[in-house]
Amino acid sequence: MTADFLEGPRPDPVDYDLDPTTPARFVNREMSWIGFNWRVLEEAENRRVPLLERLRFLSISAANLDEFYTVRVAGLRELVHEHNTSLSIDGRTAAEQLVAINDEARALMARQQVVFSQLKELMSAEGIHLLSHEDITAEDREFLTETFLDQVFPVLSPLAIDPAHPFPFLPNEGFALALNLEHAGGKRSLRALLPVPAQIARFIRLPGDDSIRFLPLEELLLMNVGKLYTGYKVKGQCAFKVLRDSDLELEEEAEDLVREFETALKRRRRGEVVRLKISADAPKQLKPLIMDELGVTEDEVVEVEGMIGIADLAELVIDDRPDLLWPTFSPRIPERVQDHDGDMFAAIRQKDMLLHHPYETFDMVVRFLAQAARDPDVVAIKQTLYRTSKRSPIVEALCEAAEDGKSVTALVELKARFDEAANIRQSRRLERAGAHVVYGFLNYKTHAKISTVVRREGDKLVTYTHFGTGNYHPITARIYTDLSLFTCDAALGRDATKVFNYLSGYAPPDTLENLAIAPLTLKENILANIEAEIAFARAGKPAVIWAKMNSLIEEDVIDSLYRASQEGVKIDLVIRGICGLRPGVKGLSDNIRVKSIVGRFLEHSRIVCFGNGYGLPHKKARVYISSADWMGRNLNRRVETLVEITNSTVKSQIVGQVMAANLHDVAQSWVMAPDGTFSREEVPEGQFAFNCHRFFMENPSLSGRGTAGAADVPQLTHTDD
Repeated sequence: MTADFLEGPRPDPVDYDLDPTTPARFVNREMSWIGFNWRVLEEAENRRVPLLERLRFLSISAANLDEFYTVRVAGLRELVHEHNTSLSIDGRTAAEQLVAINDEARALMARQQVVFSQLKELMSAEGIHLLSHEDITAEDREFLTETFLDQVFPVLSPLAIDPAHPFPFLPNEGFALALNLEHAGGKRSLRALLPVPAQIARFIRLPGDDSIRFLPLEELLLMNVGKLYTGYKVKGQCAFKVLRDSDLELEEEAEDLVREFETALKRRRRGEVVRLKISADAPKQLKPLIMDELGVTEDEVVEVEGMIGIADLAELVIDDRPDLLWPTFSPRIPERVQDHDGDMFAAIRQKDMLLHHPYETFDMVVRFLAQAARDPDVVAIKQTLYRTSKRSPIVEALCEAAEDGKSVTALVELKARFDEAANIRQSRRLERAGAHVVYGFLNYKTHAKISTVVRREGDKLVTYTHFGTGNYHPITARIYTDLSLFTCDAALGRDATKVFNYLSGYAPPDTLENLAIAPLTLKENILANIEAEIAFARAGKPAVIWAKMNSLIEEDVIDSLYRASQEGVKIDLVIRGICGLRPGVKGLSDNIRVKSIVGRFLEHSRIVCFGNGYGLPHKKARVYISSADWMGRNLNRRVETLVEITNSTVKSQIVGQVMAANLHDVAQSWVMAPDGTFSREEVPEGQFAFNCHRFFMENPSLSGRGTAGAADVPQLTHTDD
């Protein structure tokens, strides 16, 4: 296959009414993010997706929206409260953004309920039922009574609400039932609050062979109110869920960063309520009481017609019905590693190796570090940890290496949002094992993904380096698409060592050979490459940029891409989530196309390719992988990496396989319009809808190919000479 599909006719640019010298040239970040979540929700309505996977997409859309409120909306509220009138890049105040968010988020939540109702009906037709207490049989009651007494009752804290029993604290994402109770004699009434414990599964599976049945935990609680409030019966009730401000505030001059984070995490639990979701049929006496006690205004309340806590539906994505899930897929072990009997160092010595996760197993990253921990010739290991799993095999390997007397340095990022507490635990475990733990910079997050292993080979030391686009997290690596570069290239080893020295000693590296890092040189490097493509276009040479990332919002980069488009540079962008650039605007971005891929796997890798005067694909193109999205925080306020790929096979793999397949995808692709909206890419009648995820599942990576060679590995494009 040639690259014709990439350089074919572009859609005509649109006469979009905007002044390109004003903030109107940008799309609002928050609205773009909600737009991405609409795309996630629409996968829950996609009939080509297996039924339980559709339910998973619905759950993800709800969980995403909850987190959006606890972080982004909370931050905008704080700006409003401080009377901050600074503008977003598209020229809106925080107050104006909150109004727009409120309208769009309410529409999104309403659609979630509609989709849930549709999926519930389809699940019922497949023998999977979500019941209410009215559906329970006498036989079920016996089982549920035993379940309640043995597994639920000991965890409950039923509360009265009166002057002697003040309204309790509910943490972020706290879920509760509010009750109007009346004594059997009718002479006494009671207002009560029953927090629904997060430590217990939201859905209880009922026994039975004929069908799969679940009862929500809150329904079980309502069935047993009499056991909690003896002599009372329910006269009115509602459910509600609380979302709180979850951003951390740190003292700038904290002497003990770990202790400061522990204190800040406690404050997070008590953050202000930013959203109250409550049953639409809540009793008139209960709703104002709850609002008053939580300190929320009417604008911050969402009355839910349906189920509160749709994110919990992920519990219903069960393995019992594989026919309603994606077909089973087992990640490949690279043939080159198998050729060397699992010896990672021997495989890397042969030549650089790029693995594409989850299609190639992330176990190779774990094996790299586990082998280093046990190898008597390894003298030192250095590792960044931004996010990792609870019982991380990578942390296990680092601890084993330290206990064996090897020099181990771990950069643990405490500011990884929602993983702060887990990272504190990991850092203490590493310290107990004898590793040297550092926390990087107070003002910058360290988001770079680097691992180095120094090994004694003969009379010299050889540095083996791993650069990743994603986290060292074996669980998320099963569903996130990311790239892992393994190399023993001396220049890259020196570069990685200088970055670690920068992180541990604050001394910026004087020179880097094949690496750029934020906040020092990464943005500068990207802008310089874009300017180079502009120069090639002016000289009449091929000028092309391909880039793939999660988010694009940094205004200097966007303006540079606009200038490149106006000079004739052909630009193709694969942006999964937030995109602040308006493509296809006549006179501004005629030559820019933007697409988003939402499918079985979460697109997460960051790649950028510059034609370098030869066009794409070409072996002389400049190709990079990165840990950074093109956002202000990543380019200006984080430590990130941009690694130039020099190995020809790896370069061909990135350009001819990974990027070409992403650009060629139709089955899971959405195309961005100048107004910031996305629509599904249309499949011409009678044509095959190429699916890049399926392509990657079926075809091995070029650089991981073993003795059989890479000649028979399919590429969508081949690099020109």
